[in-house]
Amino acid sequence: MAEIVQEEGHQKGKGKKKVKKHGTHIDMTPMVDLACLLLTFFMLTTAFNKPKVMEIILPEKPKENEKPPELDKSRALNIILVENDKILWYVGLADPNKPLPVLAEVDYSKDGIRKVLLQRNKELFARVANMKKDVTEGKLKIPRDSVEGRIKRFYKEDKLGPIVLIKAADGVKYRNIVDIIDEMAITNIARYTLVDINPVEKTMVQSRINPGSSVTAIK
Repeated sequence: MAEIVQEEGHQKGKGKKKVKKHGTHIDMTPMVDLACLLLTFFMLTTAFNKPKVMEIILPEKPKENEKPPELDKSRALNIILVENDKILWYVGLADPNKPLPVLAEVDYSKDGIRKVLLQRNKELFARVANMKKDVTEGKLKIPRDSVEGRIKRFYKEDKLGPIVLIKAADGVKYRNIVDIIDEMAITNIARYTLVDINPVEKTMVQSRINPGSSVTAIK
């Protein structure tokens, strides 16, 4: 608060008393208290309101004139997201000149697509889980950065786990994409990517959803 201090001077002769005026005094105590309260408020809200970010490791872009590596058909696991929170999946690649693979249907539960991913990624999942267990129990004492680096090395050395191709059909919600990527992290899938569904797979999905429809494969 601002305050003006006035002081009466001595009377000289028969004249009036002369008032002496001093400079303005501002009390900064309330402002300091307010600044401390605001600082504490913003520190707490910043700590509690952490940003929700999904971490996705994208493959490196191939160099110019570099031929991309061929996909191992035996490791290819195709996951097709369809409407009504359902998932269709098959192993290998769909060749229109050969008998098309049969689509299996699962959901997003732990006994659904997660069980499928764990069965096909048992070795790598067990390797990562055992290392995390050793760190938690104190058998392996390494810093957090080293744990993440070792997991990335496990992913790079993996030669048996599935290569997951995630595809979305019509009517799929954005939440379904987020859920399936979460499953990749939970099951420690080393290699996965989001790709477009091809015409042959659209035919397979249509035949699976509507068994009585007369849809022919696109060649």
